[in-house]
Amino acid sequence: MTTAQPEPIESQYSAGSESSEFVRRAKENQERLASALRPDYDVIVCGAGSSGCVVARRIAENPDVAVLLLEAGGDDDVPSVMDPHLWPINLGSDRDWGFVAEPNPHLNDRSISMSMGKVLGGGSSVNVTSWAHGHKVDWDFFAAESGDPAWSYQSVLDIYRRIESWTGAADSRRGTGGPMHVEPVQNPHPCAAAVVDRARSMGMPTFDSANGEMMEGTGGAALLDVVTKDGRRQSVFRSYVFPILDRPNLTVLTDAVVRRLVLEGQRATGVEFTHRGTVHRIGAQSEVVVSLGAINTPKLLMQSGIGDEKQLRQFGIPVTVHLPGVGNNFQDHLPFPLVWEFPSNWNNDARGQASMFWTSRAGLDSPDMYACLGAIPFGTAATAARYPLPEKGWFLFGALTQPKSRGTVSLTGPGPDDPPRVDANGLSHPDDLANSRLCVQVLREVGNSAALRPFVRREVMPGDLSGQEFDAYLRDGATTFWHQVGTAKMGRDAMSVVDGELKVYGVEGLRVADGSIMPRLTTGNTMAPCVVIGERAARAVAETHFGTVSKRQSTGMDIY
Repeated sequence: MTTAQPEPIESQYSAGSESSEFVRRAKENQERLASALRPDYDVIVCGAGSSGCVVARRIAENPDVAVLLLEAGGDDDVPSVMDPHLWPINLGSDRDWGFVAEPNPHLNDRSISMSMGKVLGGGSSVNVTSWAHGHKVDWDFFAAESGDPAWSYQSVLDIYRRIESWTGAADSRRGTGGPMHVEPVQNPHPCAAAVVDRARSMGMPTFDSANGEMMEGTGGAALLDVVTKDGRRQSVFRSYVFPILDRPNLTVLTDAVVRRLVLEGQRATGVEFTHRGTVHRIGAQSEVVVSLGAINTPKLLMQSGIGDEKQLRQFGIPVTVHLPGVGNNFQDHLPFPLVWEFPSNWNNDARGQASMFWTSRAGLDSPDMYACLGAIPFGTAATAARYPLPEKGWFLFGALTQPKSRGTVSLTGPGPDDPPRVDANGLSHPDDLANSRLCVQVLREVGNSAALRPFVRREVMPGDLSGQEFDAYLRDGATTFWHQVGTAKMGRDAMSVVDGELKVYGVEGLRVADGSIMPRLTTGNTMAPCVVIGERAARAVAETHFGTVSKRQSTGMDIY
């Protein structure tokens, strides 16, 4: 992936609304807890990403429950995390797991970098901050697959109302008192408004927000909803976990790499992990919750003896539970960058700006195509040779909302240090290639329209292509939206890994809570749905082991 460097703004980390006294107290508390680890905790959460942070926070709201939150990455107190303009700097940094998919014959044998957040907050600390609910049809599909109406759109809307602090136009679907500060993108680039205007002239409805009503019909266009405040990123870690770091019942460890689950028979009783050069084995009295993402979660399950017995035996791993779905059903939004050069009077702005959702044919009940606008040039290494990126420009990132191609995550060896193998398999289904052509054609019509002319010196790529030349651009330009999901899917068929309460089939005391449980991709960015997944998992754990959820969780109050 190549980008032109964004133009940074001054950004010095601050604790926001928290006082320096709180920061000092929280730091001392966490240092004390880390230096005297307990032999066991009530709940261990593996991964401090968009789902894991939610689980840890909600469970730790009960002062009688001891929670251990393990994060392989480091602290988020760096400008490239706190300043949303600087998100591209995180790609390939030490805040990125740096996964690379296998060469894909459908992408001219290219290997795509599968960046995933390796830092407190996970993807929510390194992404473009877009907050996208997902479509009504997505959540109702989850409910049907799991057989649990708590996953339905109406039920999930109640969760969004509880967790959001929405500052935009009033909407009964939105919340105003939750931990996640969500606002319309502030001071958007004028190019973004022009894209929305062009979408309107093409017959797409336009909305005040990319969520709410827009996610109940066949699409539309809007400026993005983002998790920023006063120009700073509001990651899930900063929103959920940071405010309670001074509590004695929550221990948060960074640079803590989970090696395997500790299983006694068919029950998860703890985890083995490394921290500060030492291997620890710590017990979980109630449950272990795995929130490591769609690549590391199946890897951990398989290396702990939970997965397809044929693959496990190939590497000499004792089989605890035969679950052939572990590592299968890998999905990702596969976008294609279309780039235009700015005239000299416009500057770059790396933040996410606007989105468009539409249907490619009549009769669909939800959009099957979408695109996001970014006011920087963006392309792949394969396109760079033919389409060198200008210093200043903007791109439309177009993708199919529900691609049919499926990939896998598998093992390369039995040990924790053996890397996972990711066969993303994008564009392997012929329908995806055909529909991607239609997506790009619509976006060229947008970018080359009169409404966008003030922002265009020239079209950089792809230009007017057809036939094999068009397909070559698609195969060279296809990349990742960093929306990897599906590899431990929720459902009731033989390839399902977790049930509707996110419990791993055949193993007691073990749940998965991250994007890997999605039966299919949600419409748009996946951060907000992962927060919902964390809320659902936390409620299930609390009700199973601690009798009830906390008063704050049940009423929606979040008092820090």
